[in-house]
This record gives sequence, C-alpha cells and structure tokens, in this order.
Amino acid sequence: MAEVEISFDPGRIDFAATSEVIKASYWGAQRSDEIHRRAFGNSLCVAAFMDGEQVGFARVVTDYACFAYLCDVIVWPERRGAGIGKKLIRALLDHPDLATVGGWSLRTADAHSLYAGFGFEVSEDGKAMLLRRSR
Repeated sequence: MAEVEISFDPGRIDFAATSEVIKASYWGAQRSDEIHRRAFGNSLCVAAFMDGEQVGFARVVTDYACFAYLCDVIVWPERRGAGIGKKLIRALLDHPDLATVGGWSLRTADAHSLYAGFGFEVSEDGKAMLLRRSR
C-alpha cells in the first residue's frame, strides 16, 4: 500500500470531492457546497493523500487557545480501514498551533472507539449542551 501523506495546505484540498464525500455522510447530507466553503475557510483543515490523490479530510474549529472542535473526519469509502482517519486525527492533535489547547470536543454517532483511542471520553457530566437551529 502507498504511503499516506498528510498536508495542511488548503490549496491541495480537492474541494469538490471533499464536499461530495461529506454530503454522502449521515452528518453532512443537509449541507451545501456554500456551507462547506464557509466552514472550511473558517477552520484548520487537513487532508490525506496517497500517490498524490486525496483520500481523506478532517478539520478543527478553534480559537487556538482554549477550545478545539474536531469535525468532518472522513476517509473516502474505498480507502477506509487503512488507518487514514487515525493519521488525520493525530496530525490535528499534534499540530503546533494547537499544542496549548486543553479543551477538545467532537460529536459522533458511530466512531466512539476510534476517538477513545486518542483519549476522548463520552461526556456524562451534565454540562455539555447543544442548540440546534433551523437554517
């Protein structure tokens, strides 16, 4: 199998492919390309490549000081199971601009064990709250 290359260069991200893969996910089905343009533009994004072809994506919404919200971690369907998602998460957790961030969060319906491997725990403290607004 080819080596996985991780890049934080936004110019290398295949926006169309990334937007389509996320829109095919259970969490991104309601999103548009315009929403993705704004979301990606206001996040620290990372992409995974194999043989020069993008095969994964993830992003963090952060203030670079106190909080980081990990989201849109996705690997192209035909490349899943090869540890690419783990490499994306590790790259974000190890990013030097995020080294002082102590509060990380995320939401998932099906990948709890993946994130637990990095130290994430399910919140049961009664403090996490969510507001959902109609668009």
